[in-house]
Amino acid sequence: MSARASRESARAPKTNPEMELNPKYDDYDFPTTAPEPQPGHPGHTTKEQDAQVQQLRMMLEQEGYRDRLDTLTLLRFLRARKFSVQMAHDMFTANEKWRKEFGTDELVHNFEYKEKPDVFKYYPQYYHKTDKDGRPVYIEQYGNIDLNAMYKITSAERMLSNLVVEYEKVADPRLPACSRKVGKLLETCCTIMDMKGVGVTRVPSVYGYVKQASAISQDHYPERLGKLYIINAPWGFSSVFNVVKGFLDPVTVSKIHVLGSGFQKELLAQVPKENLPKAFGGTCECPGGCEYSDAGPWQDSQWVREPKWAKKTGSAAQPTEAASGAAPAPAPGMSANGAGGFGAPAPA
Repeated sequence: MSARASRESARAPKTNPEMELNPKYDDYDFPTTAPEPQPGHPGHTTKEQDAQVQQLRMMLEQEGYRDRLDTLTLLRFLRARKFSVQMAHDMFTANEKWRKEFGTDELVHNFEYKEKPDVFKYYPQYYHKTDKDGRPVYIEQYGNIDLNAMYKITSAERMLSNLVVEYEKVADPRLPACSRKVGKLLETCCTIMDMKGVGVTRVPSVYGYVKQASAISQDHYPERLGKLYIINAPWGFSSVFNVVKGFLDPVTVSKIHVLGSGFQKELLAQVPKENLPKAFGGTCECPGGCEYSDAGPWQDSQWVREPKWAKKTGSAAQPTEAASGAAPAPAPGMSANGAGGFGAPAPA
């Protein structure tokens, strides 16, 4: 290699940077480098951002926290708060308080959603295979939502419990299995929200569901939204979204695509036809129905591993009294109007 080529090679950015791991907390068995060189993402952090991870971890350790202090988790909380260590700290401690109150660590072990097939008649929400980037695809259909009928089958509390359990399973085993298969770190999902059958008069109620789900996901499961396709959007929805997006972070807005009935071309550019259910322009027809198959790398023994939460016999370690009195958390499952929240795991 010539001297000039050597100098150019030295100046060139690393094509496969490595994330600095913490031996005490970073017990990963999947890739830990983000595929795209986005600032603040694993493998693409600055020295200052690495120091902020360490600072946040030390603050939380001093307050008695021991769980969820791994680097990937702390980076997600820091990115969600623009790398303000204090704001990320407040978000993390509020989340831990919420987890304790809601019993999240116990739910993921013992919750059974036996009424799922009946609820799905009104409100299908499910994971199904992966998009072209290898991320889990999550699908929700709003057209048949009937709260009165659904509450005869289940309750808002149980729907929320199911939502939280699915959030937990996104983190492990779904995303790790997908990461192993593609050989790169995947931390987000591709979400499809189907508004077919939702008339103008029902937009406010459906929007309420989306708003509640976003609140839960942003507060407790940050940085999980990869792309969001709102398809079959009814007349007037785009106008409403144009107003709402003015209050959203530009990075979040760039992930959201509002499409009408002619959504197939754009959606198929992101999701392989063979992975997309036939109802949305794909070719997949899983035996028994795509909505019940839970098909994906997380069902393949080549890629899936036992979730770390499944290895824990007891609940997560609790913080000290000083820590438990940290930033207040919202009441589990309650939005500003007091309704139980449910919706897609698609946090920004």
